[in-house]
Amino acid sequence: MNTDRIIFSQIMDFIPKHQFNQCVRRYRGNYRLRTFSCFDQFLCMAFAQLLFKESLRDIEICLRAMKPKLYHAGFRGHIAKSTLADANEKRPWQIYADFAQILIAKARTLYRDDSFGIDLKNTTYALDSTTIDLCLTLFPWAQFRKYKSAVKVHTLMDLKGSIPCFILITGGSVHDVNFLDELLIEPGALYVMDRGYIDFARLFTFTQSMAFFVTRAKTNLDYTRIGYRVVDKTTGLRSDQTIMLQGTQTSKDYPVSLRRISYYDKDTYKRLVFLTNNFTLDAIIIAKLYKCRWQIELFFKWLKQNLHTKAFFGTSENAVKTQIWIAVSVYVLIAIIKKELKLPQSLAEILQILSVSIFEQVPLHQVLTEIPMKNEIF
Repeated sequence: MNTDRIIFSQIMDFIPKHQFNQCVRRYRGNYRLRTFSCFDQFLCMAFAQLLFKESLRDIEICLRAMKPKLYHAGFRGHIAKSTLADANEKRPWQIYADFAQILIAKARTLYRDDSFGIDLKNTTYALDSTTIDLCLTLFPWAQFRKYKSAVKVHTLMDLKGSIPCFILITGGSVHDVNFLDELLIEPGALYVMDRGYIDFARLFTFTQSMAFFVTRAKTNLDYTRIGYRVVDKTTGLRSDQTIMLQGTQTSKDYPVSLRRISYYDKDTYKRLVFLTNNFTLDAIIIAKLYKCRWQIELFFKWLKQNLHTKAFFGTSENAVKTQIWIAVSVYVLIAIIKKELKLPQSLAEILQILSVSIFEQVPLHQVLTEIPMKNEIF
Protein backbone atom coordinates (compact mmCIF):
# COMPACT_ATOMS: atom_id res chain seq x y z
CA MET A 1 0.00 0.00 0.00
CA ASN A 2 1.15 3.57 -0.63
CA THR A 3 2.75 5.28 2.35
CA ASP A 4 1.05 8.59 1.53
CA ARG A 5 -2.40 7.18 2.28
CA ILE A 6 -3.83 7.31 5.78
CA ILE A 7 -4.51 4.14 7.77
CA PHE A 8 -8.29 4.60 7.61
CA SER A 9 -8.16 4.68 3.83
CA GLN A 10 -6.09 1.49 3.75
CA ILE A 11 -8.59 -0.25 6.05
CA MET A 12 -11.41 0.68 3.70
CA ASP A 13 -9.50 -0.99 0.85
CA PHE A 14 -10.71 -4.28 2.31
CA ILE A 15 -14.32 -3.22 1.68
CA PRO A 16 -15.75 -4.78 -1.52
CA LYS A 17 -17.19 -1.50 -2.84
CA HIS A 18 -19.00 -3.08 -5.79
CA GLN A 19 -20.91 -5.44 -3.52
CA PHE A 20 -21.68 -2.61 -1.11
CA ASN A 21 -23.21 -0.65 -3.99
CA GLN A 22 -25.30 -3.67 -4.92
CA CYS A 23 -26.77 -3.69 -1.40
CA VAL A 24 -27.51 0.04 -1.68
CA ARG A 25 -29.28 -0.37 -5.03
CA ARG A 26 -31.30 -3.30 -3.71
CA TYR A 27 -33.00 -0.98 -1.18
CA ARG A 28 -32.69 2.25 -3.22
CA GLY A 29 -30.59 3.74 -0.45
CA ASN A 30 -29.20 6.56 -2.60
CA TYR A 31 -32.48 7.40 -4.30
CA ARG A 32 -32.77 11.17 -4.89
CA LEU A 33 -29.64 11.90 -2.87
CA ARG A 34 -27.21 14.51 -4.12
CA THR A 35 -24.71 14.43 -1.30
CA PHE A 36 -23.80 12.15 1.58
CA SER A 37 -24.33 8.71 0.11
CA CYS A 38 -24.87 5.47 2.00
CA PHE A 39 -21.16 4.78 1.66
CA ASP A 40 -20.40 8.14 3.32
CA GLN A 41 -22.74 7.08 6.12
CA PHE A 42 -20.99 3.74 6.46
CA LEU A 43 -17.57 5.42 6.57
CA CYS A 44 -18.70 7.85 9.28
CA MET A 45 -20.17 5.08 11.42
CA ALA A 46 -17.16 2.81 10.92
CA PHE A 47 -14.91 5.72 11.85
CA ALA A 48 -16.92 6.20 15.05
CA GLN A 49 -16.53 2.51 15.92
CA LEU A 50 -12.79 2.49 15.30
CA LEU A 51 -12.16 5.64 17.35
CA PHE A 52 -14.71 5.01 20.14
CA LYS A 53 -16.63 8.22 19.44
CA GLU A 54 -19.35 9.06 21.94
CA SER A 55 -21.73 11.21 19.89
CA LEU A 56 -22.59 12.53 16.46
CA ARG A 57 -21.00 15.84 17.44
CA ASP A 58 -17.72 14.05 18.20
CA ILE A 59 -17.80 12.43 14.76
CA GLU A 60 -18.48 15.74 13.01
CA ILE A 61 -15.77 17.69 14.84
CA CYS A 62 -13.10 15.04 14.36
CA LEU A 63 -13.81 14.45 10.68
CA ARG A 64 -14.01 18.15 9.88
CA ALA A 65 -10.63 18.65 11.55
CA MET A 66 -9.18 16.13 9.10
CA LYS A 67 -11.05 17.55 6.08
CA PRO A 68 -8.01 17.68 3.72
CA LYS A 69 -7.55 13.91 4.10
CA LEU A 70 -11.17 12.84 3.85
CA TYR A 71 -11.40 12.67 0.05
CA HIS A 72 -8.56 10.17 -0.13
CA ALA A 73 -10.25 8.14 2.62
CA GLY A 74 -13.33 7.72 0.42
CA PHE A 75 -15.57 10.48 1.78
CA ARG A 76 -17.46 12.41 -0.89
CA GLY A 77 -20.30 14.06 0.99
CA HIS A 78 -20.36 16.98 3.42
CA ILE A 79 -20.00 15.80 7.02
CA ALA A 80 -22.63 17.26 9.34
CA LYS A 81 -24.26 16.03 12.53
CA SER A 82 -27.79 16.62 11.25
CA THR A 83 -27.08 14.87 7.94
CA LEU A 84 -25.67 11.78 9.65
CA ALA A 85 -28.54 11.71 12.15
CA ASP A 86 -31.06 11.91 9.32
CA ALA A 87 -29.28 9.11 7.42
CA ASN A 88 -29.33 6.83 10.47
CA GLU A 89 -33.03 7.48 10.96
CA LYS A 90 -34.16 6.99 7.35
CA ARG A 91 -31.70 4.87 5.32
CA PRO A 92 -32.82 1.21 5.43
CA TRP A 93 -30.84 -0.78 8.00
CA GLN A 94 -31.18 -3.81 5.71
CA ILE A 95 -28.44 -2.30 3.49
CA TYR A 96 -25.88 -2.77 6.24
CA ALA A 97 -27.30 -6.12 7.33
CA ASP A 98 -26.89 -7.49 3.80
CA PHE A 99 -23.40 -6.03 3.49
CA ALA A 100 -22.39 -7.56 6.83
CA GLN A 101 -23.41 -10.95 5.42
CA ILE A 102 -21.06 -10.39 2.46
CA LEU A 103 -18.17 -9.70 4.84
CA ILE A 104 -19.17 -12.68 6.98
CA ALA A 105 -19.09 -15.02 3.97
CA LYS A 106 -15.59 -13.79 3.10
CA ALA A 107 -14.36 -14.17 6.69
CA ARG A 108 -15.75 -17.70 7.01
CA THR A 109 -13.89 -18.68 3.84
CA LEU A 110 -10.64 -17.30 5.27
CA TYR A 111 -11.06 -19.10 8.61
CA ARG A 112 -12.50 -22.40 7.34
CA ASP A 113 -9.26 -24.31 7.94
CA ASP A 114 -8.72 -22.91 11.46
CA SER A 115 -9.22 -25.03 14.55
CA PHE A 116 -11.23 -24.00 17.60
CA GLY A 117 -9.55 -26.62 19.77
CA ILE A 118 -11.53 -29.67 18.65
CA ASP A 119 -10.97 -31.34 15.29
CA LEU A 120 -14.36 -32.17 13.80
CA LYS A 121 -15.51 -32.65 10.23
CA ASN A 122 -18.87 -31.12 11.12
CA THR A 123 -19.39 -27.38 10.90
CA THR A 124 -19.88 -26.33 14.51
CA TYR A 125 -22.00 -23.39 15.62
CA ALA A 126 -22.73 -21.75 18.96
CA LEU A 127 -26.06 -20.04 19.69
CA ASP A 128 -26.72 -17.34 22.25
CA SER A 129 -28.04 -13.83 22.74
CA THR A 130 -27.00 -10.67 24.54
CA THR A 131 -29.26 -7.91 25.85
CA ILE A 132 -28.42 -4.25 25.35
CA ASP A 133 -30.25 -2.04 27.84
CA LEU A 134 -31.92 1.14 26.60
CA CYS A 135 -33.68 4.12 28.16
CA LEU A 136 -37.44 3.66 28.08
CA THR A 137 -38.06 7.38 27.54
CA LEU A 138 -35.83 7.52 24.46
CA PHE A 139 -36.60 4.04 23.08
CA PRO A 140 -40.31 3.39 23.82
CA TRP A 141 -40.57 1.07 20.79
CA ALA A 142 -38.28 -1.45 22.54
CA GLN A 143 -40.07 -1.63 25.90
CA PHE A 144 -38.81 -4.66 27.78
CA ARG A 145 -40.27 -4.26 31.26
CA LYS A 146 -42.45 -1.66 32.94
CA TYR A 147 -39.65 0.87 33.33
CA LYS A 148 -37.04 -0.49 30.94
CA SER A 149 -36.30 -0.89 27.24
CA ALA A 150 -33.82 -3.25 25.62
CA VAL A 151 -32.87 -4.98 22.40
CA LYS A 152 -31.59 -8.51 22.05
CA VAL A 153 -28.89 -9.54 19.62
CA HIS A 154 -29.50 -13.23 18.85
CA THR A 155 -26.39 -14.72 17.26
CA LEU A 156 -25.33 -17.89 15.50
CA MET A 157 -21.53 -18.12 15.50
CA ASP A 158 -19.20 -20.33 13.50
CA LEU A 159 -16.66 -21.48 16.10
CA LYS A 160 -13.92 -21.48 13.45
CA GLY A 161 -12.61 -17.94 13.69
CA SER A 162 -15.43 -16.87 16.03
CA ILE A 163 -17.34 -15.41 13.08
CA PRO A 164 -21.02 -14.48 13.67
CA CYS A 165 -22.82 -15.87 10.64
CA PHE A 166 -26.47 -15.11 11.43
CA ILE A 167 -27.81 -12.33 13.64
CA LEU A 168 -31.35 -11.39 14.56
CA ILE A 169 -32.07 -8.14 16.41
CA THR A 170 -35.33 -8.12 18.38
CA GLY A 171 -36.93 -6.43 21.33
CA GLY A 172 -35.70 -7.53 24.74
CA SER A 173 -38.96 -9.36 25.52
CA VAL A 174 -38.48 -11.94 22.75
CA HIS A 175 -37.46 -15.27 24.28
CA ASP A 176 -34.22 -16.87 23.11
CA VAL A 177 -35.93 -20.05 21.95
CA ASN A 178 -37.81 -18.14 19.23
CA PHE A 179 -34.48 -17.67 17.46
CA LEU A 180 -34.55 -21.36 16.54
CA ASP A 181 -37.56 -20.69 14.30
CA GLU A 182 -35.47 -18.32 12.18
CA LEU A 183 -32.56 -20.70 11.57
CA LEU A 184 -31.98 -22.50 8.32
CA ILE A 185 -30.74 -25.76 9.81
CA GLU A 186 -27.70 -27.15 8.01
CA PRO A 187 -27.69 -30.96 7.66
CA GLY A 188 -24.66 -32.51 9.34
CA ALA A 189 -23.83 -29.36 11.33
CA LEU A 190 -23.53 -29.32 15.11
CA TYR A 191 -25.27 -26.61 17.16
CA VAL A 192 -24.17 -25.87 20.73
CA MET A 193 -26.57 -23.90 22.94
CA ASP A 194 -27.43 -23.37 26.59
CA ARG A 195 -30.58 -24.62 28.29
CA GLY A 196 -32.44 -21.39 27.50
CA TYR A 197 -33.04 -22.94 24.08
CA ILE A 198 -34.65 -26.13 25.33
CA ASP A 199 -37.91 -26.68 23.51
CA PHE A 200 -38.15 -30.33 22.56
CA ALA A 201 -40.48 -29.75 19.62
CA ARG A 202 -37.95 -27.33 18.14
CA LEU A 203 -35.00 -29.57 19.03
CA PHE A 204 -36.69 -32.46 17.23
CA THR A 205 -36.56 -30.30 14.10
CA PHE A 206 -32.75 -30.57 14.26
CA THR A 207 -33.00 -34.36 14.34
CA GLN A 208 -35.45 -34.39 11.44
CA SER A 209 -33.07 -32.13 9.49
CA MET A 210 -30.15 -34.54 10.06
CA ALA A 211 -28.33 -31.97 12.21
CA PHE A 212 -26.96 -32.34 15.75
CA PHE A 213 -27.36 -30.29 18.90
CA VAL A 214 -25.64 -30.12 22.29
CA THR A 215 -27.36 -28.39 25.18
CA ARG A 216 -27.63 -28.57 28.97
CA ALA A 217 -30.46 -30.47 30.61
CA LYS A 218 -32.80 -28.83 33.09
CA THR A 219 -32.90 -30.23 36.60
CA ASN A 220 -36.56 -31.27 36.34
CA LEU A 221 -36.10 -33.40 33.23
CA ASP A 222 -38.48 -36.38 33.28
CA TYR A 223 -36.87 -39.38 31.57
CA THR A 224 -36.15 -43.08 31.78
CA ARG A 225 -32.80 -44.72 31.05
CA ILE A 226 -32.80 -47.36 28.29
CA GLY A 227 -29.05 -47.88 27.95
CA TYR A 228 -25.62 -46.70 29.07
CA ARG A 229 -21.93 -46.65 28.13
CA VAL A 230 -18.91 -47.08 30.39
CA VAL A 231 -17.01 -43.81 30.95
CA ASP A 232 -13.54 -42.91 32.20
CA LYS A 233 -14.25 -40.99 35.40
CA THR A 234 -10.70 -39.59 35.56
CA THR A 235 -11.69 -37.27 32.69
CA GLY A 236 -14.54 -35.74 34.70
CA LEU A 237 -17.26 -37.85 33.07
CA ARG A 238 -19.77 -39.43 35.43
CA SER A 239 -22.26 -41.13 33.10
CA ASP A 240 -23.21 -41.59 29.46
CA GLN A 241 -26.80 -42.73 29.07
CA THR A 242 -29.37 -43.30 26.35
CA ILE A 243 -32.74 -42.02 27.53
CA MET A 244 -36.35 -41.55 26.48
CA LEU A 245 -38.38 -38.57 27.64
CA GLN A 246 -41.34 -39.43 29.89
CA GLY A 247 -43.18 -36.14 30.27
CA THR A 248 -46.71 -36.09 28.88
CA GLN A 249 -45.92 -33.35 26.41
CA THR A 250 -42.15 -33.74 25.99
CA SER A 251 -42.48 -37.40 25.01
CA LYS A 252 -44.73 -36.29 22.15
CA ASP A 253 -42.51 -33.35 21.19
CA TYR A 254 -39.37 -35.52 21.08
CA PRO A 255 -40.46 -39.14 20.50
CA VAL A 256 -37.02 -40.68 19.86
CA SER A 257 -34.04 -41.43 22.11
CA LEU A 258 -31.59 -38.86 23.44
CA ARG A 259 -28.12 -39.07 24.87
CA ARG A 260 -27.62 -37.79 28.43
CA ILE A 261 -24.03 -37.13 29.58
CA SER A 262 -23.08 -36.16 33.13
CA TYR A 263 -19.79 -34.33 33.65
CA TYR A 264 -18.03 -32.85 36.69
CA ASP A 265 -16.13 -29.64 35.93
CA LYS A 266 -13.10 -29.45 38.22
CA ASP A 267 -12.53 -25.79 37.39
CA THR A 268 -15.95 -24.58 38.51
CA TYR A 269 -16.76 -27.45 40.89
CA LYS A 270 -20.09 -27.94 39.12
CA ARG A 271 -21.82 -31.03 37.84
CA LEU A 272 -23.11 -30.44 34.32
CA VAL A 273 -25.61 -32.60 32.45
CA PHE A 274 -25.70 -32.43 28.65
CA LEU A 275 -28.32 -33.57 26.16
CA THR A 276 -27.49 -34.37 22.56
CA ASN A 277 -28.84 -36.31 19.61
CA ASN A 278 -25.30 -37.27 18.54
CA PHE A 279 -24.51 -40.88 19.50
CA THR A 280 -21.16 -41.19 17.68
CA LEU A 281 -18.87 -38.59 19.26
CA ASP A 282 -17.02 -39.49 22.45
CA ALA A 283 -18.73 -38.25 25.60
CA ILE A 284 -15.70 -36.13 26.56
CA ILE A 285 -15.87 -34.39 23.16
CA ILE A 286 -19.48 -33.43 23.87
CA ALA A 287 -18.38 -31.88 27.17
CA LYS A 288 -15.55 -29.99 25.49
CA LEU A 289 -17.88 -28.76 22.77
CA TYR A 290 -20.14 -27.16 25.34
CA LYS A 291 -17.15 -25.42 26.88
CA CYS A 292 -16.31 -23.98 23.44
CA ARG A 293 -19.71 -22.29 23.49
CA TRP A 294 -18.12 -19.58 25.63
CA GLN A 295 -16.50 -18.18 22.49
CA ILE A 296 -19.80 -16.53 21.71
CA GLU A 297 -19.84 -14.96 25.18
CA LEU A 298 -16.40 -13.53 24.42
CA PHE A 299 -17.76 -12.14 21.15
CA PHE A 300 -20.54 -10.32 23.02
CA LYS A 301 -18.04 -9.02 25.56
CA TRP A 302 -15.75 -7.86 22.74
CA LEU A 303 -18.64 -6.20 20.93
CA LYS A 304 -19.74 -4.25 24.00
CA GLN A 305 -16.27 -3.30 25.23
CA ASN A 306 -14.54 -2.44 21.96
CA LEU A 307 -17.30 -1.24 19.67
CA HIS A 308 -19.84 1.47 20.31
CA THR A 309 -23.05 -0.44 21.08
CA LYS A 310 -23.82 0.64 24.67
CA ALA A 311 -24.99 4.11 23.61
CA PHE A 312 -26.64 4.87 20.30
CA PHE A 313 -26.39 7.79 17.89
CA GLY A 314 -30.13 7.63 17.13
CA THR A 315 -33.27 6.58 19.00
CA SER A 316 -35.36 4.96 16.27
CA GLU A 317 -35.42 1.23 15.59
CA ASN A 318 -33.80 1.86 12.21
CA ALA A 319 -30.93 3.84 13.77
CA VAL A 320 -30.27 1.20 16.42
CA LYS A 321 -30.22 -1.67 13.92
CA THR A 322 -28.04 0.34 11.53
CA GLN A 323 -25.48 0.97 14.26
CA ILE A 324 -25.41 -2.65 15.45
CA TRP A 325 -24.99 -4.02 11.92
CA ILE A 326 -22.19 -1.59 11.13
CA ALA A 327 -20.52 -2.56 14.43
CA VAL A 328 -20.72 -6.22 13.37
CA SER A 329 -19.29 -5.27 9.97
CA VAL A 330 -16.33 -3.56 11.63
CA TYR A 331 -15.73 -6.63 13.81
CA VAL A 332 -15.72 -8.93 10.79
CA LEU A 333 -13.62 -6.47 8.77
CA ILE A 334 -10.93 -6.53 11.46
CA ALA A 335 -11.08 -10.33 11.45
CA ILE A 336 -10.54 -10.28 7.67
CA ILE A 337 -7.59 -7.89 7.98
CA LYS A 338 -6.07 -10.05 10.71
CA LYS A 339 -6.22 -13.11 8.49
CA GLU A 340 -5.18 -11.55 5.19
CA LEU A 341 -2.22 -9.73 6.72
CA LYS A 342 -1.36 -12.80 8.87
CA LEU A 343 -1.28 -10.74 12.06
CA PRO A 344 -0.47 -12.42 15.39
CA GLN A 345 -2.37 -9.91 17.54
CA SER A 346 -5.84 -10.38 18.92
CA LEU A 347 -8.76 -8.46 17.43
CA ALA A 348 -8.92 -6.15 20.45
CA GLU A 349 -5.21 -5.36 20.18
CA ILE A 350 -5.56 -4.59 16.48
CA LEU A 351 -8.46 -2.25 17.22
CA GLN A 352 -6.48 -0.44 19.92
CA ILE A 353 -3.55 0.10 17.55
CA LEU A 354 -5.82 1.38 14.78
CA SER A 355 -7.60 3.77 17.13
CA VAL A 356 -4.38 5.72 17.83
CA SER A 357 -2.98 5.64 14.30
CA ILE A 358 -6.04 6.04 12.10
CA PHE A 359 -4.71 9.19 10.37
CA GLU A 360 -1.06 8.10 10.16
CA GLN A 361 0.42 7.93 6.67
CA VAL A 362 2.28 4.65 6.94
CA PRO A 363 1.61 1.17 5.51
CA LEU A 364 -1.14 -0.65 7.44
CA HIS A 365 0.89 -3.83 7.82
CA GLN A 366 3.81 -1.85 9.22
CA VAL A 367 1.83 -0.11 11.94
CA LEU A 368 0.24 -3.42 12.98
CA THR A 369 3.47 -5.44 13.11
CA GLU A 370 6.07 -3.05 14.51
CA ILE A 371 4.41 -2.77 17.94
CA PRO A 372 5.10 -5.87 20.05
CA MET A 373 2.03 -7.12 21.92
CA LYS A 374 2.20 -9.74 24.66
CA ASN A 375 -1.15 -10.04 26.38
CA GLU A 376 -3.89 -11.88 24.49
CA ILE A 377 -7.22 -10.16 25.03
CA PHE A 378 -9.46 -12.06 22.62
